[in-house]
Amino acid sequence: MRSFVQIADAIGGTSKKLEKVRLIGEFLKSLSATDAAIAARFLAGRVFAGHDERALGVGAATLSRVIAETAGQPGHVLGATYRKHGDLGGMAEELLRSTNRDGDLSLADVARLFDDLAAARGQTHKAELLANAFERSSAADVKYIVKITTGDLRIGSKESLVEEAIAKAFERPLAEVRRANMLTGDIGETLTLAAQNQLACAAVRLFHPMGFMLAAPVETPDELFDKRDGLELPPLLVEEKYDGIRAQVHKNKRGEVRIFSRTLAEVTEFPELVEPISELPGELIIDGEILAWRDTRPLPFTELQRRLGRKRLDLFVQNDIPVKYVAFDLLFQDGELLLNEPLTKRKAFLDAVCANARTALHVAGGRECRTAGQVQLAFHNSLQAGHEGIVAKAATSPYVPGRRGGFWFKLKQPFATLDVVVTGVEYGHGKRHKVLSDYTFAVRDGERLLNIGKAYSGLTDAEIREYTDFFLQHTIEDHGHRRTVTPAIVLEVAFNNIQKSGRHESGYALRFPRIVRVRRDKAAPEIDTLETVAKLFARQTVRPEEV
Repeated sequence: MRSFVQIADAIGGTSKKLEKVRLIGEFLKSLSATDAAIAARFLAGRVFAGHDERALGVGAATLSRVIAETAGQPGHVLGATYRKHGDLGGMAEELLRSTNRDGDLSLADVARLFDDLAAARGQTHKAELLANAFERSSAADVKYIVKITTGDLRIGSKESLVEEAIAKAFERPLAEVRRANMLTGDIGETLTLAAQNQLACAAVRLFHPMGFMLAAPVETPDELFDKRDGLELPPLLVEEKYDGIRAQVHKNKRGEVRIFSRTLAEVTEFPELVEPISELPGELIIDGEILAWRDTRPLPFTELQRRLGRKRLDLFVQNDIPVKYVAFDLLFQDGELLLNEPLTKRKAFLDAVCANARTALHVAGGRECRTAGQVQLAFHNSLQAGHEGIVAKAATSPYVPGRRGGFWFKLKQPFATLDVVVTGVEYGHGKRHKVLSDYTFAVRDGERLLNIGKAYSGLTDAEIREYTDFFLQHTIEDHGHRRTVTPAIVLEVAFNNIQKSGRHESGYALRFPRIVRVRRDKAAPEIDTLETVAKLFARQTVRPEEV
């Protein structure tokens, strides 16, 4: 690990992208094939290959406890050191610097540690494995073992940079490296293929999910056309934006079906979709969305959420919360990868594939729009149909897995906003580890304040610095990383919907909350009430037949 530590520190020490690429490329080329594949995964922020569904199952609490025990330090020291660095890896290195001077694990040792952690059952066994590894490691080794474990290197290295480094190191076209990485789902295997000049041999693996194409957010329809700079470009295909679970369907010739979420984890809670998907012709990879659906309208995401995480599913739940798979793109068909085909062609193939599909499967329609006014009308119609907005896609666009490729754009409006008061604050992460940037907020219930959510986006860096000073001066209880503060700062927060939750005292939680603005014109007694929240919750959960 010593050479990995040195190169990772060097990568983190420069802000120049080309220098990072050079450092990564030269390092990878200097290693054996086996070590280079491991290092490529680690530098991409991955423990395992992207298609590998294993998880370490090691949380921050276990890591902190093992670090403290290895360093022989009391718990309160950890909090102060963590705030200094803003991540567990930096904290571990400082605490272990005096005790772990001479240790050094190999890259293969660390890879075996991760294999063992994924296979271990129970936190006690996992802690024992970590403790044994930490005792044999240098402080810097532990720093990066922890960073890789948490998936947060914080050195400015990411998978796209590793792809560029591989292309540069082995003198291969970057497009071929990226294609191979997307198909194999493993940056380590991609490196091996590049080193052997075998990138063209990379092939689609059914049942190994590829990255999802993402849409960039826009605030107004006009922004979609501002980006065109007056040029006569192909029209936009505008689809309804669904509030469900993004799902990539894989099906082989034998009718075997697996469904993967945006995190590339397998989805198993919707068995009633498997049979209708298995009846589709040929080998397929389809992109779409799973929605709770009754009659002609979608149900709120809070209804769909009731089906998530269930190990056993009874017929009552399936009948009470029926689902539908809405397909909107075809990525692979009968041995042919379709990613570079224009969207209109992929949609035509998808229509043909699903022509005789059961009602549990549906193909998303697309309205052609050439003006902001047409997009605005499509947006209005989508909201009226019970969806959360629209996705506008360039008609000639390719499918760009795992990236916001500048071809898809999403426009949605929040379900509602609430005026809330900040009751707790936490230090942030990364560049925000020295400021209080994560805000817990509450609504009123009579004289009581009941927490309902947490938000960390929406304010400028200047505002965060300003309110950090305020909260430091108005702290009621200092818990180290977290503070309870005087309820004086009122925020307007937007959110997608409300769900029942035992995590907060209010009994509710806001989904995807974000700060709209600080309400300097409002005092804490003027914030919204629990009664208002309950009414909004009831409104969103009204079924279509009850409207």
